[in-house]
Formats: sequence, structure tokens, C-alpha cells
Amino acid sequence: MSQEPQTAADPDARSGRSPAPTLHVDALLDDPETRIVVCCGSGGVGKTTTAAALALRAAERGRKVVVLTIDPAKRLAQSMGIDSLDNVPRRVKGTEDRREEAPGESAEPGELHAMMLDMKRTFDEVVETHTDPERAAQILANPFYQTVSGGFAGTQEYMAMEKLGQLRAKDEWDLIVVDTPPSRNALDFLDAPKRLGSFLDGKLIRVLTAPAKLGGRAGMAFLNVGMSMMTGTLGKLLGGQLLKDAQTFVSAMDTTFGGFRTRADATFKLLQAPGTAFLVVAAPERDALREAAYFVERLATEKMPLVGLVLNRVHGSGATRLSADRALAAAENLAEPGIVDQTDGKADVRNSPETDGSSDSGPAPSVAADSDAPAPEDGSPAADPDRPVDELTAGLLRLHAERMRLLAREQRTRDRFISHHPEVAIVEVPALPGDVHDLMGLRDIGDRLAAGHTELS
Repeated sequence: MSQEPQTAADPDARSGRSPAPTLHVDALLDDPETRIVVCCGSGGVGKTTTAAALALRAAERGRKVVVLTIDPAKRLAQSMGIDSLDNVPRRVKGTEDRREEAPGESAEPGELHAMMLDMKRTFDEVVETHTDPERAAQILANPFYQTVSGGFAGTQEYMAMEKLGQLRAKDEWDLIVVDTPPSRNALDFLDAPKRLGSFLDGKLIRVLTAPAKLGGRAGMAFLNVGMSMMTGTLGKLLGGQLLKDAQTFVSAMDTTFGGFRTRADATFKLLQAPGTAFLVVAAPERDALREAAYFVERLATEKMPLVGLVLNRVHGSGATRLSADRALAAAENLAEPGIVDQTDGKADVRNSPETDGSSDSGPAPSVAADSDAPAPEDGSPAADPDRPVDELTAGLLRLHAERMRLLAREQRTRDRFISHHPEVAIVEVPALPGDVHDLMGLRDIGDRLAAGHTELS
């Protein structure tokens, strides 16, 4: 599969924004050579929703898809109408009858399955698969293993690599969509093989495995004589029982560790290979796009196939011709009656002969213009009946000014990213009024992603 981004004519030239190639999502999802899509990005930018929407759209276009989330949040399950997700792919209902035929494909229905990484269960599966039953039982019962498998630093990222490798090796799925953890840890799984190798080659592991490698009395003599000071120190730091558990665990796992590293290296190469596509997800905010730039640069360093950036929650307006400054000026005029009466504003129109039927040639004097006149109380006959309308209009004008300033800020942030990474294809998704919590909402997101660009007037 070619990893060049699919692009189309960019509307940015018409809107005055910096030009950027546009990502065509359907072309990516429909390509049978696309087998893995990895969504990465900082937290709070809609990454989980994007992954789910992409998976749903691919399934409804005829592909058999599984989406794997590594994020511990439960929103993916909720949005798909599933009570809970676990380490086994669960079929998502409601996609079979919405077949959206892709160009050149038959009308075969697709399937959508979803799962959430269970770090400990994946570790258990690896042990059970790659060791004999007796040794597996010994390892699973080891207290040190239970600690490591449940929360040791880096275990989640490595197990994500293991699970992805398992799913791909089965060759059961046309497409695997991976939703990574939030923040920069989303790319820690790229370091899993290297970190695992450093761990296995480290001094601590060599100390713990020395007796098992030497064997029998020779091993015990070596441990008691040559390494007594080292193990004594470790015993004080870790506790004698914990040290013993660790030695037992490492000895039992010694032959399995090589398989860990081999599979991690294979999965790392799989992520670099044709058929894998990385999508960076961000919002048009300074911190989020700074993180996105980090992801783009890191993926380039690791020679990972980046296909584009999904820019979520982009704001728009249907009245961009009214600038923030003009909107604020108009709001101030409405808030100051004396100023309004001296302009061609609403008060003049309200007091003109055509409006009130009077034959007087000039406008009626404003109450606010007479400094000696007492201010009318609310509800009195002399009170201006249109003041509430003026106040509401002024408030709307101020809201519009805030929106225009937000648009300008988002555009500057977006343009700054593009100036540093002009080669990255982008698809924009407009900000929605509420959270996505069902399949209909995910379909809406998928439609917007597939539109190729956000139509901002």
C-alpha cells in the first residue's frame, strides 16, 4: 500500500488559510492493503471517538474490523452499545444492515468487533502459550509475577505490542484499529522491544538468573560466594522473600524471555511495514498541536508510516464577514442609547416618520439625551420597550466577537503547525455541541471524517 497521503483540492486557498494536503479517509479505509490503523495523540482530543468512528465506517463499507483500545476509559464501549469490553473481541450489533458499498466492491456485509486491552490477562496468555503447563502454573502463582504483570512500568505498552501481534497473526481481520493511551505514553509501545532488551540484558537480571544458568551446587556456590554482597544488598532493599520470588520468577521465565523479545521485534517491524497507517489526532489548540508535532517527528525518526492528522473540534461561523472589532463596536452602540440615537442605528429607525406614522421631519428626542430627565423605571410607560431587544442583540454580538477571536486563534495555531510540517495531510472535524455516545454519533463523525475537509465559511 502506498503511504503517500490521498489529497484533493484544498479549500484553504479560498478561505485565506495556509495550504495543506487533505487526507481522504475513505480511500485509506477502502484500500485492502491497509491492515492496521494506529490512532495516537494527547489526551482529551477525541482520539478514542476517532478510532471508533473509523472502525465503524470501515465495517459498514464491507470490511471485517476489530478496534482495540488501550485507554482505560469506558467511553468506547458505551458509544458502541456494549456493556463492557475485555480482552476478547466482542461483536458490535447494528452495523450489518447499513452496508455502504465502496467503489469496486461487492455488497458483502462487514463486521465490527471491539475489545479493551487487559494487561494482566494478555501477560497470562503469553505465559500459558509459550511455556509448558507445569511451568506456566508455577509462574502464574509466583507473587513477583503477579506484581509485574499487574502494574510494572512498561508492561502495558509491551502487552499492547503482544496483543496487536496476536490479532495480526490470526489473519482473521481485514483491518485492526488501535486506540493508544493518551499523552506521549501513546508512543511508548514503540520502545517496548528496546526497553525489554535493556531489561533482559541488565545486571539485575544477570544476577537473578546466574544460579539457574550455572545449575545445581555450582550455581548455589557461585551465588553464595561470588554474589553474596550483591544479593545481601538486594535482600535488604527488596526483602528476602521478594528476592526469592524474583529469582524463582526469572528462572522460570528465562527461556520465555527470548520469545518476548523476538515477538516484540516482529511487531515493531510490522508497524513499519506497508499496510500500517498512523493517524495523529489533535485539537486546534497550542498544547495539543505541540504534542502532535512531537508525534509526527517521532514517527518520522522511527520510520513509521504516518498518513495524516485528524484535527478535531474545529470551530466555525456562518458570519465570518462580521469581524470581532465590528461586532464589539455595534454591541457598544446598542449598550449606549445616547450613542445609538446619534447614528443610523436602530433607535433612529424606530423614531423615524416611516416607523411611528408621525409627520414630524426629525426624530423624537431621546430620553437618555436629556441629562435632567429621570431614568424611567423598568415596566413604566416611559421605559423603552425595545431595550431588552437591544441588550439581547448586544450580547449576541459579543458572543460572535468571542467566536471570531477563537477562530483566529485556532487558525494561527493550525498555520504554525502546517508551516513546520507542510507534508502532513489533514482532515478537519467540526466541534459538536455534545459528546458522542452511540453508533449514530459515531456515524456522524465518520461522515465528517470522510468529507475530506471541514467546510468552514
